[in-house]
Amino acid sequence: MPPMADTEAVPSGVPASGPLGAGREAIAAHAWRDAFERLTEADRTSPLAPEDLESLALAAFFSAEPSVELDALERAQAGYEAAGESVRAASLAVHVARTQLFAGNMALARAWSRRAERLIGADGDTYAHGYLELLASEVSSGKGDLEAALAHAERAMAISSAAADADLTAFAQSNLGWLKLSQGEYEDGISLLEEASFAAVNGELTPFTSGVTACRTIGACRDMTDYRRAMEWIEATEKYCSRNNVDGFPGICRIHRAEVAAVGGAWERAEQELVRATSELVPYNMGPPLAEGAYSIGDIRRLMGDLEGAEAALRDAHQRGKSPQPALALVRLAQGNMRAAVRAIDTAVRDETWDRLARTRLLPAQAEIAIAAGDVAKARAAVDELAKISTGYPSPALEAGSHLAQGRVLLAEGDPARAIEELRASIRSWREVGAPYEIGRARVLLARALRAVDDEENADLELDAAIAEFRRLGARIDTAAAEAEQHEIAVRRSGPMTARRTFMFTDIVGSTRLAEALGDDTWERLLRWHDDTSRGLISHGGGVVVNSTGDGFFAAFESARSAVDTAIAIQRAMRDHRDDTEVELRVRIGLHTSDATQRGADYSGLGVHVAARIGALAGGGEIVASAATLEQAGDVAISAVRSEPVRGVTTPVEVATVAWD
Repeated sequence: MPPMADTEAVPSGVPASGPLGAGREAIAAHAWRDAFERLTEADRTSPLAPEDLESLALAAFFSAEPSVELDALERAQAGYEAAGESVRAASLAVHVARTQLFAGNMALARAWSRRAERLIGADGDTYAHGYLELLASEVSSGKGDLEAALAHAERAMAISSAAADADLTAFAQSNLGWLKLSQGEYEDGISLLEEASFAAVNGELTPFTSGVTACRTIGACRDMTDYRRAMEWIEATEKYCSRNNVDGFPGICRIHRAEVAAVGGAWERAEQELVRATSELVPYNMGPPLAEGAYSIGDIRRLMGDLEGAEAALRDAHQRGKSPQPALALVRLAQGNMRAAVRAIDTAVRDETWDRLARTRLLPAQAEIAIAAGDVAKARAAVDELAKISTGYPSPALEAGSHLAQGRVLLAEGDPARAIEELRASIRSWREVGAPYEIGRARVLLARALRAVDDEENADLELDAAIAEFRRLGARIDTAAAEAEQHEIAVRRSGPMTARRTFMFTDIVGSTRLAEALGDDTWERLLRWHDDTSRGLISHGGGVVVNSTGDGFFAAFESARSAVDTAIAIQRAMRDHRDDTEVELRVRIGLHTSDATQRGADYSGLGVHVAARIGALAGGGEIVASAATLEQAGDVAISAVRSEPVRGVTTPVEVATVAWD
């Protein structure tokens, strides 16, 4: 706060010259930076009147000077309170409370809210009471108390009508419209939001209120996946901001515009625009838009296959107050960390209890992850809820996503004919939206469904088209997966082939007991470390993970020596981790070299069966290898060779324990 001078403040209604007069003129002209500098200069000479302090706060906001903005608001509030203008003082107290609320300073927000109530009482019909009701509605919705949030929002609407305050009316309409939309009341919700936004872009509101209400409508359209409506409001808001020299909010519009561009497949351009827009918004201290921008950056990076960059951006979004789901759960799925993916998405769905639009973003991911984890029943429950919610929102993208999710589950349930209908409907709707990536995903599933009804020619057409689209978009993970599927189909058509490999089976001994002792969170972190370490060592050793098997892996190596060395490396990694953390993971490993039938990336036959049984013979911390593996591996330190009966095989198998410690 600047030092107080002996000179009294000049009331806002009195003509002023010098910096104060210039500052007032700049405010009227929306020359925000000039107003900020002139009013700051005037304040150093003589303390500003409360009205001019409000102007300074507004200029500070649009000049990205949040600390000065808050200081000016607090001083203006104190000035009004000292002058006995209780209603105005209470209104500014609510403004400060809301600023503190969005900054995450809950104690300060509550204190300022109580100050407002003390000044005007909890009940009344002044515009300040309306803002108090709006604040209470936002706090209640944040707590998940929808009934209280709606009651406060309705009260704010009633007060706004009586008070004839345009800004209060717009805020009330926007808040109530968003709540109604979240509950599936589409017509009432979108009407309220758009009425507020129309007043905003038509110049009927103050600049700050215009930006907030317009951005909320755009965000709601995005949440409904109504991208065409969102673009109309983005363009109208940008025109308003340009006419009124409004900075800050255009950055938010650029975030929304980039999100829409990403749906259309312009990922690199969208990411660059998001990074630029969020960087420019940092000085404005706009927490929610920054969180939205970080989430969008993370999701685009996920689609492009940059999983590390995606996770970093999603963690930033989480730190700024936005849930990183479902994108982070899908990152875990792409990383092969099934347990973490399931846990993340199920927790998010469980915690999101009342916002129906938020659930429409989570449920498709829950269905996809559940099917990958083999839980078709959970996937069915998710898509049924999604279909029920989607009927309340006339959005082509939401409809397309629901058809895609239904097709995915029907295919998993063994009903390819109905899956084909849903997936073709999904592709038609995604074309209407203009979402090439989603069309590609639907084509991959459609190809599988067509193949299941023996329509190989059309299945090939769909898969080829999907691969071409993924390549064009730069969707590296989807491209690799689709190409691998295409290769497996080609191998299958050429017939099975015989391959000689060294097969490895690993398993954690006593995993259930250890999970119970450690607790879910610690166990999940430990399991993730185990999975990442094992996968990394297998890959480094030249092996390929065929699939995961409970708490372990089934892998294939072309070299027996590489398989033995990798097994030793895994055991040593487990030992070193135990020494560092005092938590012991006891892993058993079995190795067997044999011919097997190879179909694509999968292996089957007696040799695989024997390898799995040898793995079961090992104890925790032990490597058991067959004589066939040891013979090909060369010089390996082992115990005495012994014969072990193997279930399903008539002749005992000669094995030995490999020394590694």
